[in-house]
Order: sequence, then structure tokens, then C-alpha cells
Amino acid sequence: MSAFDFSAYDPEQVRLMSEMCILVDENDKAIGAESKKNCHLMTKINEGLLHRAFSVFIFNAEGKLLLQQRADEKITFPGYWTNTCCSHPLAVEDEVEEENQMGARRAAQRKLDHELGIKAHQIPLEKLQFLTKIHYLAPSDGIWGEHEVDYIFIAQVNVDTEPSPNEVKAVKYVTKAELQELFEKAEEKGIQMTPWFRLIAENFLYKWWDNLDNLSRCAEPNVIHHM
Repeated sequence: MSAFDFSAYDPEQVRLMSEMCILVDENDKAIGAESKKNCHLMTKINEGLLHRAFSVFIFNAEGKLLLQQRADEKITFPGYWTNTCCSHPLAVEDEVEEENQMGARRAAQRKLDHELGIKAHQIPLEKLQFLTKIHYLAPSDGIWGEHEVDYIFIAQVNVDTEPSPNEVKAVKYVTKAELQELFEKAEEKGIQMTPWFRLIAENFLYKWWDNLDNLSRCAEPNVIHHM
């Protein structure tokens, strides 16, 4: 990673940039591995680099969605509000397993603890209901961006949070109406929302929200939505 000057960035976030993500084609077929840094550089994304990711949406028993505000230390989309947790399965044995999305489930469980302090016993793998996959591209600041096949997981469960300040600046629960208002007034109020969260909200989330009691009717496990 010496070819890029990371001196202006947080050391822990720089360390995480050496993690190896899973490269995929547009059909989510694994084709190799590459550093998190290269997977998020727009110069590499513009060459076609595409990696596997996940997004988790946790709702409490009242049907409110847990949001997080990304820490200012984050290299991509610092300070942005987003869904409960979004990150990447790594190119390691436990997280490359594809049957029943087990690799992505394990990665989600790992990152929920790392970012939000949500322990595995509160979010067992079987509680993560897989909905679908979304392929999208989103620049961040001209240098960094996202180009992912994103596995979508939803769980309705009460959890305890203890966010890592290096990962998460703030958390809050919102109703559907509160989230809709947040998106509507974000620009006016200077609130930044991650592009993948906005894309998922505008195209899918509210339907899922209305069917929390029977998400299987919304599941499209064999579909990749190319956005």
C-alpha cells in the first residue's frame, strides 16, 4: 500500500485497508481477492474491480430500524448516516463459503460486534434473513468509492449496542416515517446519507419494512438487482 499516501488518514482505518476482499463478476461468481484499499479506489473501480459486500438492517421489537452514523475516521463516506451495518466478507476460509450465504452471514456477525458491540449470541446466524443481492457503484469523494454486489440481511431482534468510536459516531432508532423525513430533509439540514442506503430505501426498504412479520414473501434469493 506504499504507492498511496495514507498520512492524512486514521492509522486504524489504514490498517483495515490491507484486509483482502472477495472479487466477483457481475453474477457474484468469486474470481479472486484484492485489498480493501484497491477495491475502494475509484481508479481501480473504473477498471471494473467489483467485490462482495453485505448490508444488515436490524429492527427492534417495535419495528424501528437501527441506524448508525459512520465515524469521522472512516476513509470512505466519513460522517454519513447509513443502515445498521455494511461491510465485506473477507477472503478467508470462514467467509468465502457460499452455501446458504454462510460466509456473508459470518462476516455480518463479526462486523456487528466490531462496529456496534452487538454480540453473536444476540444475533445468531439464523436470525439474519437473506432477502436479495444488489449490484451498485457509488463514488465517495473522487478518490474513494464503492462497487459491490451487496447481500441484504434483515433481522428483527432487540440488541444491546456499544459502538466503537473509531467506527461509529452515533446510533439511533427510527420509524419508517422518521426515516422518510430524514431522507427528504437531509440536503436542507446538511445531513449526509450513504448512497447505497438511499438506493435501497428508495427501491426496496419500505416494502420490506411493511412485511417484517413475513419477509419470505419479499425474498428474492436468486436475484441480483443491477442498479
